[in-house]
Amino acid sequence: MLDVAVIEEPAAAEASLDPIRSRILAALAEPGSATMLAARLGLPRQKVNYHLKELERHGLVELAEERRRGNVTERVYRAIAASYVISPSALAAVSPDPTRSPDQLSARWLLALGARLVQEVGTLLTGAARARQRVATFGIDAEVRFASAADRAAFADELARAVSALVGRYHDEFAEEGRSHRVVVGLHQIPAVPPGAVTRAGAAGPPPAAADAHRTGTATGTESEAGQESRP
Repeated sequence: MLDVAVIEEPAAAEASLDPIRSRILAALAEPGSATMLAARLGLPRQKVNYHLKELERHGLVELAEERRRGNVTERVYRAIAASYVISPSALAAVSPDPTRSPDQLSARWLLALGARLVQEVGTLLTGAARARQRVATFGIDAEVRFASAADRAAFADELARAVSALVGRYHDEFAEEGRSHRVVVGLHQIPAVPPGAVTRAGAAGPPPAAADAHRTGTATGTESEAGQESRP
């Protein structure tokens, strides 16, 4: 089972977003048949069997084994991955384009950069999984709380100068055996979580004051051919 599967086909993305099918995918972290899943999820076996076939048709689940029980053959399925991410390429016609109106202060442009990051790293992961190789990447995630908007602006300016200096120091446009990498740096305010709200991890969310904190992150990823392991 893969850690993460990147969904690139529109039909597969649509299939994964169906509420019942997403529940089935989550339940198939442990292999199960239609009968077993029906009991786990409290759904009719025929309905589960229909959705299982659709998920299999789109490559989101796979047959783990077949068990013979009297005159009946029980098909046991498993999810192909522990988690799934839908690539922006699934909505290619309307996905955000980071080359359009670049603006370091634009939230829309930051989203476009993030979408491209998901698409490119997803392509690399898919190719690497087929070739049974690793992709060399690096990421940093941190939170910073600014005392004022002026401090935030000063931080962003210093960060931009530091990254530009690093890129200028290490970039070698004429390296014959070099491999191009993408560096993405973003800064955004962390959305507030209503008091008492339950997060995905199941814990109560932080107080509203946490909305004043900001998230800053740096990610680098190889742009070499998918499936090839990159040198750091």
